Amino acid sequence: MVALLQQEPHWLTKASKTCDYNGAFFAVVYTQGSPPTEHRHTSARNGTAMRRLASIFPLVDQLRSYGAGDIRSDITAGLTTAVMLIPQAMAYAMLAGLPPIVGLYASTVPLLSYALFGTSRQLAVGPVAVLSLMTAASVGAIAEVGTDAYMTYALVLALMVGVIQLVMGLARLGIVTNFLSHPVLSGFTSAAALIIAFSQFDDLIGPGFHLPTAIIGGVSLLFLLALRIFKPSFPGMFFIVVASIAVAWAMGLENYGVELVGQVPTGLPAFSMVPLEWEMIRTLLPSALVIALVGFMESFAVAKKLAEGHGEADELEPNRELVGLGAANAAGAFFGSFPVTGGFSRSAVNDRAGARSNLAAVLTVIVVVVTLLFLTDLFYYLPQTVLAAIIMTAIVGLIDIKAVKHLWEVKRDGLVILVLTFASTLIIGIEEGLAIGIGASLLWFIIRATKPHVAVLGRLPQTTSYRNLDRHPEAKVIPGLLLVRIDSQFFFGNVSFLKSTLTELEKEMDQPLKAVIIDASSINQLDSSAEIALRQILEDYQERDVELYFAKTKGPVLDVMRASSFYDLMEEKHFTYRVHDAVEAACERCFGVHDPSRLEHPVQ
Repeated sequence: MVALLQQEPHWLTKASKTCDYNGAFFAVVYTQGSPPTEHRHTSARNGTAMRRLASIFPLVDQLRSYGAGDIRSDITAGLTTAVMLIPQAMAYAMLAGLPPIVGLYASTVPLLSYALFGTSRQLAVGPVAVLSLMTAASVGAIAEVGTDAYMTYALVLALMVGVIQLVMGLARLGIVTNFLSHPVLSGFTSAAALIIAFSQFDDLIGPGFHLPTAIIGGVSLLFLLALRIFKPSFPGMFFIVVASIAVAWAMGLENYGVELVGQVPTGLPAFSMVPLEWEMIRTLLPSALVIALVGFMESFAVAKKLAEGHGEADELEPNRELVGLGAANAAGAFFGSFPVTGGFSRSAVNDRAGARSNLAAVLTVIVVVVTLLFLTDLFYYLPQTVLAAIIMTAIVGLIDIKAVKHLWEVKRDGLVILVLTFASTLIIGIEEGLAIGIGASLLWFIIRATKPHVAVLGRLPQTTSYRNLDRHPEAKVIPGLLLVRIDSQFFFGNVSFLKSTLTELEKEMDQPLKAVIIDASSINQLDSSAEIALRQILEDYQERDVELYFAKTKGPVLDVMRASSFYDLMEEKHFTYRVHDAVEAACERCFGVHDPSRLEHPVQ
């Protein structure tokens, strides 16, 4: 830049230069003259290239405003998260029915892949309890734990989960995950937590209750639970791993029958092709679909909550998160990984430690790599009961008591869905319970859509506002006028219900029906079946000299009415911007009175 200023004094007499973001380009402020065209074009091309790069790799965009303080924060977060990740990853691999070393493999390439393609600055990706349990349930049904076939199926499952998430993200199908409602997810994860706890009980106390094992496991569990309550910032898992290794080595616990992790291979995960066969794919496909959806839902919920705390929620985009997680799982499968996603506890630690970009995850990987290269021999003396205690401590947060209390107070139909999902998962099985929960949730949604809320309206005294008579008994009505508000889209599923509702409301009236006014402000959509139903309603009313008015009709609904010529069947004044305008028009047409207040009376 200095050379440029020296070479071009004839077109620039005064300038100031600034380094923008991470030094990727310079902005020059000219106070006199104009820069040569070729320099403007180069700057524009550089800016376009940076935007394209950032659209593929969100990390590039995160680093554009990076500073020295952010580097220190990411280093602290990366190291802190690694201290928690290493023991957790080994424990969750054991939960998945895999050797502990596989948990460390799953904490390398998947984390790097998400760091490149993921949009969350705080999310800590890696092995998690629920997906580990689902992996064990899926693979354990078709292969024996400890065999080469079991490991192969786990790799294939990870690859399939990654491909499914990638395809969903690239096809912009992130909206599909909306079908997994919060009550379903809460019921499922709570039941999964109990299943995990039961599955770890034998490892915690030893086969048939082995006293030395039970003592070590019990003390470890109580210690970790106490820290969770009284000192959550303390790296308890790392401490208990180091302490138990030292005790096991010094006291020779292996000689007392305490099961140890044993020999852990040294070295980084090697690249290997994932063997794919059609029978494998066909068998694992249902499980892969469920794991892909559950993994994304858990991860995105955590990422969104943390991003909102920093005012960064706009940076999160469901489809790009699917791509990030898909890349993590697909790439990890070629380096010995099983399915991973973003975990709540590690992400919360990562956030509290000050993570400002995905570089924190890169630093976490560096620590894991150092561990794999130089420290794996130390894990020989790690008691397996300690890993069981770590798992049982981690799943405490999965039991969602707050959701039960909230739904009981706010929406009890959601509580029914939660309890049904919980019971089905606990009694029938993981995948079956989740499927039942999703099915029940969708069925209830359909039922509510086919029987929407319909309010009969009246005018609030001394206003031109019309409200639900059930909630505002002081509102006034006009005999012979029926004012209704339909709080739903009008489609084939609720046509019959709405027609019968209008008929029933007419029967309840004290005076003969003169006009029906529909407040259409809540109708967002009108399909062909609903349009035909409106024609039938209009024809019936016209035969009986009953007027029909629509107030506050939205543009998309009016577009359908105009396209189908329904709009032409009525006079233009039968479509009004306000409910009060429709009431005035109906009063003048039916009673010859323009002022509705002359005809109103309180609800009987």
